[in-house]
Amino acid sequence: MDTLESYGGTVADKHPYVSGTGVLVQVLGHLKKSFPTTFDADVLRKLGFAPQNESYIINTIRFIKLIDENGARTPAAQKTFTLHDSTAFARAFSDLVKSAYVDLFRLHGDNAWNLDSARLITYFRQTDQSSELVGTRQANTFKALSTYAGKVEAPMPSARTKTKSPSSAKSKAKPPAKPVVKDNRDSNVVPRGIQDNGDRNFGLTVRIEINLPASGDQDTYDRIFKSIRANLINV
Repeated sequence: MDTLESYGGTVADKHPYVSGTGVLVQVLGHLKKSFPTTFDADVLRKLGFAPQNESYIINTIRFIKLIDENGARTPAAQKTFTLHDSTAFARAFSDLVKSAYVDLFRLHGDNAWNLDSARLITYFRQTDQSSELVGTRQANTFKALSTYAGKVEAPMPSARTKTKSPSSAKSKAKPPAKPVVKDNRDSNVVPRGIQDNGDRNFGLTVRIEINLPASGDQDTYDRIFKSIRANLINV
């Protein structure tokens, strides 16, 4: 876990930072509803905000002069956080932030509210000799305060990718290809209706056409039929 001295020097002469700006915004929202006379790490712990990181939130709250060194609520905080009108509150809160970051605004004027992350990180790293990680957190902390002051629009949540329902995906899926069945049977197939028992015992009809010579006599015809009877019929 980081320490408050991890970016060098004492806490008082360095720009504050928090690891998660969402918690800082939540704390400010709570103070807007109910700002105790004393706001220190013990109170923050009881509220359940920033467990084990209370010192970072307290340091930021103190930096913009909402509490003093002893955690007591300042007159400026009392005046600002009791403003019911949102426009008046934003104006008063932005004045507190601007006073706290006086050197940044002296350098960039009101354009400091809209500096991009790269320029803010450069400023904080150059000013405090911060590491890249701490400089990034310092920049994000300032941007969170700027957003809460109404000077910068809150970033829109990223659009989520629409997940297709299983039924929709199933309906649009291509039907599976029909399997190709390869016919490996022998081309010499026994015709349907004729059973092959292995010995090929089946009936066979043979049609024979005989063209008799027109000039033949009876003796010629007799020899032909005798040959047919001997070689075909009586086999």
